Amino acid sequence: MLRSGIVRILVDYRPALKERTGVGEYVHELVRALTGAHGPAGQDQISLFTASWRDRPAPELGDELPAVRVVDRRLPVRPLTWAWNRLGWPPVEWLAGPVDLVHAATPVAIPSRAPVVLTIHDLHFLRHPERMSAEMRRDFPALVHAHAGRAPAIVVSSAYTAADVARTLGVPPDRIHLCPPGAPPWAGQVRDRRRTEPATHLLFLGTLDPRKNLDVLLDAYQRLRERVAAAPPLVLAGGVPTSARPLVERSSQAGLAGHVQVTSYVDAAERLSLLSRAWMLVLPSLDEGFGLPVLEAMACGVPVVISSCGSLPEIAGDAAAPVDPSDVEGFTAAMTALLDREVAGAASARGLARASAFRWDTCARLVREAYAAAVERHG
Repeated sequence: MLRSGIVRILVDYRPALKERTGVGEYVHELVRALTGAHGPAGQDQISLFTASWRDRPAPELGDELPAVRVVDRRLPVRPLTWAWNRLGWPPVEWLAGPVDLVHAATPVAIPSRAPVVLTIHDLHFLRHPERMSAEMRRDFPALVHAHAGRAPAIVVSSAYTAADVARTLGVPPDRIHLCPPGAPPWAGQVRDRRRTEPATHLLFLGTLDPRKNLDVLLDAYQRLRERVAAAPPLVLAGGVPTSARPLVERSSQAGLAGHVQVTSYVDAAERLSLLSRAWMLVLPSLDEGFGLPVLEAMACGVPVVISSCGSLPEIAGDAAAPVDPSDVEGFTAAMTALLDREVAGAASARGLARASAFRWDTCARLVREAYAAAVERHG
């Protein structure tokens, strides 16, 4: 217990409301763990906060998370965001009722009279504002510095981000809580399917934004096809922002046409299907605060190829040799090596062992320690 009596914890569930990318997946699985056997003690009450004029929580959310209360407000997103970011108003208690602690899913706090715990997965947006939306460029730099400076606790998912938050935002290390996510609960299903389904493609998972360094991946894959005529096709699976249009056009040009498939956002079922038939996952990112697809792939027995940037070497451990993000030949060599079944089998085994170190019940325990510290500092 954080203190005697019922503790009312409000978790910002908005990133998981629609297309559940890495941040949304973290929020959803964290809440599942917080309400599981290793979650809240006694009479603690966890509520999920969502707000959108158009999008509603999935109908099955109540079945997936039966121990939580869902506070779903039909409100236009932009005006609410503007009021919270510019005015610090209204307090979330006006929308959700009394709370004892708020867990924001982003580096920007939700206005509240209660202590607010922030989540910071990465600070890439501060280093490269040109890759962000106009709204984020306008508001986030000042807000993140201010809100991180007064947050009683900040949750991060990697040691890389913890060091970045301390260095860039000047947050004392004792206010930064390392809470890595766990391996996905569905990974066993994919491992079972991989025993019977043939591998058919190489895979990238994630939004096709400039940070993912996909031009280098296409260069490396084109070289791979020149050397290995029977190389499997490459699937780029994830959201396709406007900035990715040149990438999509390139995938249909000579040397790549017919061998590169670009999808839109993939839901949970499609993601499992893609991982079930993947020779390998390649993530050549220029920066990652965690890199959840790498952990998901390792837990499923899919070999991984990673860049040497951000948190990726920390997450993969000995499951992959990091490649410099500009080294096209290095990525080509790494992908070529994993087309050998014996090499891929050894890499798969290392990945499974590495993934076993990441557990959602451990994440929930560490997050609750952050909650307790926040309440104590809030005083």
